[in-house]
Amino acid sequence: MSVENIFPAFLLSLLAGLSTVLGSLIAYIIKKPNYNHLSILMGFSAGVMIYVSFLELLRGSIEQIGFIYANTGFFLGIVTIYLLDKVLPHAHIDFKMDSFHQEGAKEIGHAGMLVAIGIALHNFPEGIAVFAVSLENLSLGIPIAIAIAIHNIPEGIAVSVPIYFATNSRKKGFLYSFFSGIAEPIGAIMGLLFLSPFLNELTLNLTLSFVGGIMVFISFDELLPISKKYGDEHLSSISLFLGMFIMMLSLWAI
Repeated sequence: MSVENIFPAFLLSLLAGLSTVLGSLIAYIIKKPNYNHLSILMGFSAGVMIYVSFLELLRGSIEQIGFIYANTGFFLGIVTIYLLDKVLPHAHIDFKMDSFHQEGAKEIGHAGMLVAIGIALHNFPEGIAVFAVSLENLSLGIPIAIAIAIHNIPEGIAVSVPIYFATNSRKKGFLYSFFSGIAEPIGAIMGLLFLSPFLNELTLNLTLSFVGGIMVFISFDELLPISKKYGDEHLSSISLFLGMFIMMLSLWAI
């Protein structure tokens, strides 16, 4: 663990999480979003996260602590985020804003709160992910933080729009997206408090492979379905592979 990386690692998780706020601001500027752009962004983010999870986090952990330990951490990450999805309240993102007009204000507001809770649940382990990776390798943490920030922007839209339509308050929409995003740096703080005292080669690499499992699950369960749903399938696939290619170039340049 590099002590000098603690502040930059926390800052990266903070910026990635608060990109939801940028999404809430965009929601008020753009009346009708371009779903092809959304598809490209989601596919690209998934490509970055999948590539780095397998090629860096899991592979690096295998080299350091062995095949069994590394893969145990990886699949434990997948199971953990799956259980969070199943046990805790969660609403998958729906960006079709026109549908919000067809429901009552109470239902719309309830939907917006569920989305906010769901996104906060996902942002918490993402904050741990950005922090843990950046703590070990800041150059690797930066592209991961960027990828997470990209997919957090439309999540901010998904939170703020239903709240705004339900309450007619831009401030409330903004605040809900802010609180869903702030879960990410909170995750980083929790990671620092609970992981740092126990970090050694084994626990660090278990954490990194665990993080890889979380990011792979989010990519396949959230980002890719959204990417294909709201855009051309070929465009979605191209953006996925483009994300992998850009990630490859960035790792090669490190």
